[in-house]
Amino acid sequence: MNNSILTIPIINLSLAFIPVLVVIFVIYKWSLKGSTAIYAVFRMLIQLVAIGYVLSYIFAIENPIIVILVLTVMLIASGFISLRALTDKNLATFFILLASITVGGITSLLFITGIVLELKPWFLPQYLIPLAGMSIANCMNTVSLAAERFESELRNNSSYDDARRTALHAALIPTINSLLAVGIVSLPGMMTGQILSGVDPLIAVRYQIVVMCMIFGSSGIASACYLMLQKPALSNPGNTH
Repeated sequence: MNNSILTIPIINLSLAFIPVLVVIFVIYKWSLKGSTAIYAVFRMLIQLVAIGYVLSYIFAIENPIIVILVLTVMLIASGFISLRALTDKNLATFFILLASITVGGITSLLFITGIVLELKPWFLPQYLIPLAGMSIANCMNTVSLAAERFESELRNNSSYDDARRTALHAALIPTINSLLAVGIVSLPGMMTGQILSGVDPLIAVRYQIVVMCMIFGSSGIASACYLMLQKPALSNPGNTH
C-alpha cells in the first residue's frame, strides 16, 4: 500500500468551493437568506486555517495545561452553540447544557483514551484533541436536539416523563442512524482520513469502532444528563411528576 498522502495544491483546493457556489446560487435564486450560508462557509474557512496553525503548535510542545485549556474552550463554545436551539435562553440553562456536555463528552473521552487506547502520557494532543472534538461535537448536537424537543414538548403541556422520553428518542435518532449506516452508506471521517494516509483498513476499522462507541455513549449520557438536570430546574409544577 502507498503510504504517502496527496498534498492538495491551493489552486485545486479553491476548486472545492464550486459546489458551494452552486448551492449559494440556488439559495438566492429561490429567495432564501443566503447571507447565513456565506457567513458559515467563510467562518469554516477561517476557523480551519487558524486551527491548523494552532494544532501544529500544540502538537509540537505537548503541554498538558494547554491541552486542558483547549478542551475548556471547546466545552464552553459547545455550551453557547447548544443554547442557540432554545427559545428560553438563560444562564441557568447554559450551565445545565455545559455540565451535560462535560459529563457525557469528557468521561467517555477519558475512558476511551485511558482504558481502551492506554495513551501515555494521557494528554497526547495528537489523539486527545481530535477525539475530544468528535466527542464534544456529537454531545453538543445531541443535547441541542434533546433540549429543543424537550422545550417543545413542555410547551405542548406534556408531562416531564413524556417530554423526557420523546426528547431522548428524537435526540438519538441521528446517532443511531449513523451506527446503522457506517460501513454500508458511509465511511466516517476518521476512518477515511486514516485510509487516505495509508493506514491498513483493518486497523482503521478498529479505531472507527472505538470512535463510534465513544460517540454513542457520550451523546446518550450527555442527553440523559441534560434531561435529568432539567427536572429540578422546571418552574412550572404542572410539567413535573
